[in-house]
Amino acid sequence: MRRQTRINIHRFSAGQGPGRGPYDSTLVPVVLAKWLITTAAVFAAAYIIEDIEVSGFLSALVAAAAIGLLNLFFRPVLLVLTLPINVMSLGLFTFIINALMLKIASVLTPGFLVVGFWSTVFGSIIISLVSWILNSLLADIQRPGPGSGPGRRPGSGPGPGSRPGPGSDDHIDLEKRGDRWE
Repeated sequence: MRRQTRINIHRFSAGQGPGRGPYDSTLVPVVLAKWLITTAAVFAAAYIIEDIEVSGFLSALVAAAAIGLLNLFFRPVLLVLTLPINVMSLGLFTFIINALMLKIASVLTPGFLVVGFWSTVFGSIIISLVSWILNSLLADIQRPGPGSGPGRRPGSGPGPGSRPGPGSDDHIDLEKRGDRWE
């Protein structure tokens, strides 16, 4: 059985195209969802570990924003700087870096308190796990499986002689942006 691959080529000027502009309409809801997921993870860590205290929803929201910004700007730098230690510890030193980000967020955020080294390490592990689980659920919602879409019934596969649609894995979309293809 031979597999056919279809290549769709679109020509867009720089910054244009479906959902590819600087103000992508899907970016804000995704960022807000991830922020709320991190907030829920902070609440979960505070519920499970007694040395982590959150005074309210606003404190958890600010703590989640602080954790997100610290992970965005400082965590990559720390991972590069501590690469030899991280390699020698087979990646376990990453837990210490995550704990450091959590402790810094605790210092920066009023109403969010983390006391002790081990509670910080276990709190960062819980926040990472809860965030990972909830983000994977969010990714499943954003990326529907095959057979979904308008006009499709669940379980109805492609009919005889049909071609793969835009949501299938059997095609490649190329767009011309300036002088290069993406």
